[in-house]
Amino acid sequence: MAGQKRVNSAILCIGIVICLIFLITGCSTLPSERSDSESHEASRQKDKTGPLYYDFGDVLIPRELKVDRKSSFIYTTSGFSAGVLVLKGRVEIGSLISFFEKNMAKDNWRLISSFKSSRTIMLFQKQNRWCVINITEGMSTRIEIWVAPTMNEPGSGLLK
Repeated sequence: MAGQKRVNSAILCIGIVICLIFLITGCSTLPSERSDSESHEASRQKDKTGPLYYDFGDVLIPRELKVDRKSSFIYTTSGFSAGVLVLKGRVEIGSLISFFEKNMAKDNWRLISSFKSSRTIMLFQKQNRWCVINITEGMSTRIEIWVAPTMNEPGSGLLK
């Protein structure tokens, strides 16, 4: 008889624990209203998935690409940056080309020329700068973004 009471009380304890687990997890699945701070946090997390600007303030970069600082060289003065920014990542080359064509135009760059093959080169121009984007496919996609100022003197280029 005493053994039966122990078994019954053990079953009762297990049943109570199981009920508590169901109550706790059941309440967490109910919809709740978000406060302003929670919705602000959610929008910030959403922003962490979009493209961003690195060293050049007018060249937007997909977030999937990671900067290769050892291969990059950026020269910065007050209000101006030039140099080469090297990035790597697993990105489909066609979508990357479309991304740059669309977003460079939004930042007032004008597409001058492009060469598309296993190595794609895109040439953009602004009033006072040039940008060359070199995209190479391999184990991962490698992107070189070259930004340079234009020469103000006519006829001072390589070809005279």
